[in-house]
Amino acid sequence: MRSLTAATTLAVLFSSAVLTATPASADATRSLPVKQAADIVVDGVHQRVFVSDPSNGKIVVTDYAGNVTRQLTGLPGVVGLELSADSGTLYAAVRDADAIVAFDTATDTETARYSAGDGPLSVALAGGRLWFGYGSAGEGNIGSVDFSGEQPVVTLAQEGNLWYSGPMLDAAPGADTLIAGAIGQSPVALASYDVSTGTPTRTAYSTEAGSNLGDLQVTPDGQDVVVASGAPYRHQVFKTSDLTANGSYASDAYPNSVAIAPDGAVAAGISGWYEPDVYVYKPGGTTSVREYDFPNTGTSSAGDELSDSGLAWAPDGSRLFAVTSNDEGVYSLRVLEAPTKAVTAIAVDAPATATRAKKLTVKGTVTSKVALPAGAQLTVTRTDLESPNGKALAAVTVKADGTYSFTDTPPAGGKVKYTVRYAGDADHAARSGSDTVDVSRAKTTLTLNNNGKVYSYGQDVKFTAHLGTTYKNRKVEIWADPFGGDKANKLVKSGTVNSSGNLSVTLDLKRDTKVTAKFAGDARYAPKSVSSTVGAKVKVSTAVSKHYKTKYTWGHTYHYFKKSVNPVFTTTMTAYPDRKQRMAFEFYYNGTWYDLGSEYFALGSAGISKVELTGEHETGYRMRVRSSYINSSSGDTVNSTTHGAWKYFIFTS
Repeated sequence: MRSLTAATTLAVLFSSAVLTATPASADATRSLPVKQAADIVVDGVHQRVFVSDPSNGKIVVTDYAGNVTRQLTGLPGVVGLELSADSGTLYAAVRDADAIVAFDTATDTETARYSAGDGPLSVALAGGRLWFGYGSAGEGNIGSVDFSGEQPVVTLAQEGNLWYSGPMLDAAPGADTLIAGAIGQSPVALASYDVSTGTPTRTAYSTEAGSNLGDLQVTPDGQDVVVASGAPYRHQVFKTSDLTANGSYASDAYPNSVAIAPDGAVAAGISGWYEPDVYVYKPGGTTSVREYDFPNTGTSSAGDELSDSGLAWAPDGSRLFAVTSNDEGVYSLRVLEAPTKAVTAIAVDAPATATRAKKLTVKGTVTSKVALPAGAQLTVTRTDLESPNGKALAAVTVKADGTYSFTDTPPAGGKVKYTVRYAGDADHAARSGSDTVDVSRAKTTLTLNNNGKVYSYGQDVKFTAHLGTTYKNRKVEIWADPFGGDKANKLVKSGTVNSSGNLSVTLDLKRDTKVTAKFAGDARYAPKSVSSTVGAKVKVSTAVSKHYKTKYTWGHTYHYFKKSVNPVFTTTMTAYPDRKQRMAFEFYYNGTWYDLGSEYFALGSAGISKVELTGEHETGYRMRVRSSYINSSSGDTVNSTTHGAWKYFIFTS
């Protein structure tokens, strides 16, 4: 058949590109387990796609969605592929095994193997035989397999010395004309053969097919052959009868693949990095109806590159299959749905803002490479808070210049989306466009009590949110966000406010907490939120030990110590990682308490700190000590500053 990659024989550097004109939503891309792709054919009977990989010596089989279903291995250097007319047999040119191998497509099992000279590269059915191009440098030739007798008969060397190396072959289904093209020659040589007698009779020869042949295919009617050569930068067409020029298909640099559907639709592919990769022409068309620019799946700025001979149609024309690779050597099979339907672009231009219940105008344009039919209509859907699933509006007709417009009065505020759709037709794929308007909403009131208050550790505090006038939504959420990175903001209550507009929740406060009330809004009133930040103290106590007595005097309980004894003060405080307590000392003199200094001491994991007061102890002085948590200075900001109770003591002789 027509396809083997020219990269197997050419040492020519091609530019590459990848572009696809806005792929349809049903298009799919699946990775292929190959190192190289030489040819692709499509079995419409079993809905299978076959891709040959000469580097790995296998044929990868996929379904129509591109999912790999099987891999046919043990085929070193497999390149060209061809399907029998009934799609029952797949023929493969296995270059490094010097063989043509046949497979049953129903079971994907090998059924025959034919010796095919030195390095067969391509296969094609014509004149009741299977033809193959073979031969290494300086020894190119054409051979055939005749299936008409009781046993297949292989005949080699049927074309003399015309071909420097094995040529690329193709023929129209059931035709008696075989077309051959030189892969490793520049300019490209083409030859046409009459093979009706079983012996190829050359009827025409040409060297006008440009340079660096990547692919060729004969049209279904057998009248023309389309050639994809690296130059010129178009897909040339030649008559099969005499190989004279018969037009071309516009593409770009550098043509490397061509596929023709049974109805005559043409897909012209190039190896280009920044241009559209595939140009699709309807049967008899002279202007492409669709272009595909493949995106980048690798690391370069360029898109994925179409493989040589990397295009094939489903026989019913419903899909076009393309093999691509990225700059990291990863290959993909792209399944392009309805490729002969032109892409329709729908631009929607709505005002950025609007007033609820006031009329607004939406306008736009519809463009396509193929003009829409006169009177084409677009459906319009409005999606808003009142109609989250969309509400159909009156259809709008596209004017002759491709423009359209309509008016609407949005009943709901907030984000209002207008979606405009064209259902598609025989020549156009379905398409849609949309734009969003920010429609005004009234403001409501929302309040939350207790802001700025500080509470004891573990105190139960009631928070009440009050919601003012709204349209339909009377639901409020109350969230609590305790200070500290280890506690998440949490929804603590959600519900409908009572008849007074209130929703309350009681929280057990153990940390400073930001409490937020949220109203999500409705169709006529905007969302609203309000917060109250409240403080929570820590639990803190100081215990005194090593005293010899206690006595209630001067209005407090005093701990008495011998001057030779060091008091121990044990602080217990609400624990938190890396938290410290501040211990402060004062003494009493002449009616006033004076500062003796303070110091921070680390708390253990259980929140306990023991401090021994050492040094010389003066007797007769009234003294006191207390432990405190100081927000920030104590190592964190989780709680509000809290001072413990004073503990009183005195030294005696």
